[in-house]
This record gives sequence, structure tokens and C-alpha cells, in this order.
Amino acid sequence: MNTIKIVTGAGPVGWTVASQLAEAGHHVRLLTRSGSGPDHPLVERHRVDVGNPVQLAPAMAGAGAVFHCIHGSRYSSDVWRRELPGAEQSVLAAAGEAGAVVIFPESLYSYSNPEEGMTENSSRQASGGKRGVRTELLAAREASKTPTVSVVASDFFGPRVRAAHAGDRMVPLVLTGKRVQVVGNADLPHSFTYVPDLAAAMVRAAERPELWNSVLHAPTNPAITQRAMVHAFASAAAVPAPKVGAIPGWTIRAAGVFSADMREFSETVYQFRAPFIMDSAASQELLGLSPIPLAQAAQQTVQWWRARV
Repeated sequence: MNTIKIVTGAGPVGWTVASQLAEAGHHVRLLTRSGSGPDHPLVERHRVDVGNPVQLAPAMAGAGAVFHCIHGSRYSSDVWRRELPGAEQSVLAAAGEAGAVVIFPESLYSYSNPEEGMTENSSRQASGGKRGVRTELLAAREASKTPTVSVVASDFFGPRVRAAHAGDRMVPLVLTGKRVQVVGNADLPHSFTYVPDLAAAMVRAAERPELWNSVLHAPTNPAITQRAMVHAFASAAAVPAPKVGAIPGWTIRAAGVFSADMREFSETVYQFRAPFIMDSAASQELLGLSPIPLAQAAQQTVQWWRARV
């Protein structure tokens, strides 16, 4: 395990994975177009377009594991289809040449019947739009000769998580006492994954060859309502919980007639019309990990946001 760990992307997931690896004493090579990333003596930052095989191949030298944490440049099914498959194939090919496993963070978009509750054995055959793109990416990983692990997470929260239901749409409003408007129903159970828990699962999966070529679930606390999530942040911040309202799904779909961004967003409204519950118990046992308790995770999230509000 003394080989170099490659991380692609320095968003919330890539940054956290790189930080956890470095803090554990691993030599990390972080690849981004901007050269951004955590400032740590064991993290070397490189400006690399991972979709360009000419740039990527030399950056993979000495790699033992690759954590591919790049997302699309826009929240759009067309952009995802244009950007993501090619980048993943470049990474898989380069990692295969280096003899490295590739670990992917993954979403719940591909799950065929999310209203039934989602386990590692649930069907992942959703089609159309962004859901279909994620299904196709999972199929391509399964077909690859390069070993892979996809670690599935529900909606993110935590330090560095901004554009998310439990990110900038919730935490800074709680801290400033403003009304929080959530999507769909505020009182249905919904799973939220703390990004450091996802990162820890990805790091652990890379160390366990017996878990390669599988789909795992990131350790995730029991599902709670969006209203309860607001209250958790308020409690962590020691402030009164603000009022919570709900934006009906039909208004988002109607806005999609006039706005491409709202049309893309409306694809995920189904996640807030019924219980949206991810079970991670089986993966937690395989990985030997448990999620950080919600109160502690909320407190760490609030501390990060307070430095910015």
C-alpha cells in the first residue's frame, strides 16, 4: 500500500478523499484542471485534464489506487452524457495500465424502484435523462477489465458541500434565521450521507481487494425528514430552528417549461414525493465502518459554514 494514490477532482468528495489519504500518511497525487486542492505536504497537485489520455497516462505512474471524483461541468443530462463516459473510460484505461483499482463515488439515480427502499442488491436499471446516464456508467464499469468499486451515497452534506439540498439550500439559512424552503414534502424520511463517511468508505474499499468489482453503500445514518435535518443543524449551531416550508414538485416541473436548469432539477423531484431511504448496513459490515453520528456531523458542518456566512 505504499503506492501513490491518485485523486481526480477537488470538489467536496475529491478534496475530502485526498485529505483523509494524506492524513493517514499516503502520498497523494491530485489531478484537476485548475491545480486546486488541500494544502498538505503529502498532496501534490497537478493540472491535468483526465479526459485527455496524453495528459493522464504519465500522471498515473506508480498508482496503486485511483479515486475518480470528477462530476459534470453542469447539472445536465446532455453535459453528463458528453463528458462523463469518455473521462471514465480514459481513467479506467490508464489505471488498468498502471495496475490500479478505480474507486468511484456514485449516486442513487440509477436505482429502478427507489420508493421500495434501496439496498446493495436493489435493481439499478433506471433509464432516461441523468438517471439513465448513471445506469450506463455503472454498466461500463462492470464491463471494464480494470477493477472498480462504486460507493453509493445519498444526498450530500458536510464541509465543502455547497450546491445541495442540505448544503447552501439549508445550512446558511439556518445560521441566519431565515425560512428554509425544501423540495417536495418536508416530513418524509430521506437519507443524507455525510461526505467524510463516503470518503472513508472509498478509502477502505481500495484497501480490500475482496470488495473490488462491486457496488457498496457509503455508511449513512438512518433516514430523517428534511424538517428534522434543519432542526439538527439548528441544534448544532445553538440557534432557534427556523420555519420550514415546502416547494411542491409540480411548481418545479412547471418552471421547467421556461427554464432549462429547472427542467434538469425537476428530474429528481421523485426523490421527495415518497420516502427515499438507502440502507447501508450490509456495506458497513463489509467495510468495518459506521457513519459519524448525525449530531457530530451536523456540528462539523455548521463549523465549516460559520466561517463563511
